[in-house]
Parts: sequence; C-alpha cells; structure tokens
Amino acid sequence: MYQAKAYSVTSATAPFTSDTIQRRETTGRDVQIEILFCGICHSDLHTVRDEWNSVMPTTYPCVPGHEIVGRVTKTGAEVTQFKTGDLVGVGCMVDSDHICPTCQDHQEQFCHNGTFTYNSPDKHGTAPVTYGGYSESIVVDECFVLSVPTNLELAGVAPLLCAGITTYSPIRRWGDIKGKKVGIVGLGGLGHMGVKFAKAFGAHVVVFTTSPGKKEDALRLGAHEVIISTNADEMQKHMGTFNFILDTIAADHDINAYITMLGRDGNITLVGAPETPLQVSAFALLFGRKSLSGSLIGGIAETQEMLDFCGQHNIISDVEIIPIQQINEAYERLVRSDVTYRFSIDMASLKAE
Repeated sequence: MYQAKAYSVTSATAPFTSDTIQRRETTGRDVQIEILFCGICHSDLHTVRDEWNSVMPTTYPCVPGHEIVGRVTKTGAEVTQFKTGDLVGVGCMVDSDHICPTCQDHQEQFCHNGTFTYNSPDKHGTAPVTYGGYSESIVVDECFVLSVPTNLELAGVAPLLCAGITTYSPIRRWGDIKGKKVGIVGLGGLGHMGVKFAKAFGAHVVVFTTSPGKKEDALRLGAHEVIISTNADEMQKHMGTFNFILDTIAADHDINAYITMLGRDGNITLVGAPETPLQVSAFALLFGRKSLSGSLIGGIAETQEMLDFCGQHNIISDVEIIPIQQINEAYERLVRSDVTYRFSIDMASLKAE
C-alpha cells in the first residue's frame, strides 16, 4: 500500500479537511492514475451529509468523487488496454462481479455485487470502504477505466463520467431522435448535458424551466425553444407534441404536467430522484399509450461510447474550476444551486498541501 493526499469528512456535519489515505499497490489487472480533475456531483453532497442513510449509509471518513479524469502512472503486468501517460477517466463504479447476467450484458451498473467508486465495501481490504476522486491518485481495475479523447478540455470532461452518461444513456436507448421533438425538464448539471446531447443527435430540443432568466443560456447551449413551465398558456400550446422528455428534476414536482406534453407512444424518463414519491395519473399514461421510465448511469461500454461521441462532437460540461481548498464553499453554493453548471476540482491544487 501507499499513502495519497486527499480531502475527507469525518461526520455528516464536519467540514472537509486535508487528509492522507491508503491506496493499494497495483495488482496484475490494475491501473494507477494521477487524478487531474474531479467533478462535484450532487450525490457527493448527499453522501457526505449521510442523507441517503436508509439506503446507503455513509462510512466515515468519507472521500467522495466519481467524476475522475487523470493520467496513467503505472499499470499491472496483465493490463493490455492502457499504458503509462494515457488520459483516462473513472466514473461511478470501480468493480463488479464480472459474471452475473447484467455484467455479461455490459450493464455493470445493475450488478448486485458492484463496487462504487467511494463509500462501498473495499474488496481489497485497503480500507473499510472505497475512497473517491478528491485525492491525488487512485488505483482501479482496468475493466473500469475509460479512454478520454485528447481533443477535449479535461476540466469539462470530468462531469461527463456521471452527469454525461446519466443523460446520454436514456437518450441513446430511446432510439433515433433525429428530427423528433425532445424536451429537457430543468437546466442544471444534468439538464444542460441533456440539451447538448439531444442537439448533437439531431433532435428539436425544448427546455422546460421555471426560471425565465435561464432562457438565454438554454438557447446558447443548443435548445431551439424554451418553455416557462409556470406559464399555463405556453404549456397548453405544446401539449401532446413531444416524442421524448428527459426529466432531470430532483425536487418534488408535478410529473403529470409533463406527461400531458407527450404525444402518442411518447416516453418521459426520470434521471432526477425526488425524495418524496411522485403522484402519477394513470389516465395521463393510458390516453396516448404513453410510458414513464427511469434511468441510472450506463455500463462501461456505453460510457466509453459516450466519451467517444463527445470527442467527435466536441461536447464537454460547462464547469467552474476550483482548487480543492474551496471545497467547503463549493458545497455551500451547491446547496443554493449557485453553480454554472458543475464544479470541477483542479487536483493540482492538492500538491500545495
């Protein structure tokens, strides 16, 4: 084992402080990575504050971060896909059982024996749980390491490993959306990526937002139209005209208002996760043969496909780059939704610790 600098929290109410953590030495199949940038996901905040205790209780100390971009510094003897110096990424998972039906179907995100990048039991026994990307380095099984296109700005690539694949996967899975009318509900860290992907796939993109001040930015990101969802006349005008809607809202909201926006055989997919159950009108689904579904992240193969697509279309996340020393302030701003659109930590700042 070796020691690595990191930032961690020791309880749900404690601030982040500088720390030193244990990392395992590379085994035959492992890739050691110097972390260059790490995005801040809202699930980092939920985990740090133990807000998902009933489902995934947090083990402290906790080192979050699952939007990782870095450079390979060492590889195990059995590694064939990567070499020292390669630009790579690591997302929400670092291992699975590799043998279950979902893994065999390249859907590792649904593996019941999967290992999350942080706050998951460490199969290697290096620490009680896995530690994430708020650190100077990480060691990962090569099957969960991704190639990063060299033409993209790395700070903006980091959030693609979660926000990117979370929005790309359901859009891609829904089918050919070229020329179709696609709605994106919400224009935050997830929503702004949904706009970029839907536009790149050739859809007619419409953003639903409660904030009139976001209209100009939605159009800049690639939306063709913007609907202020609190305006009944605007909503009525578009009722029954959408083929597909991606709902990124994590707060409680009226899902039926968006189901009625769908045309026949239309689908609305949830990627936001409100804390309270949504009230769904059966009649809103029945009339028009509409469907409501949910989506998590994608598997490793699909995540690589997404990164390659981003390289081809020059797609990255809009980010604010911060040093690791501003992490507590960034979390306070995240609670207030005061970020455009994701924070990306420049991990070079950790070297000053």
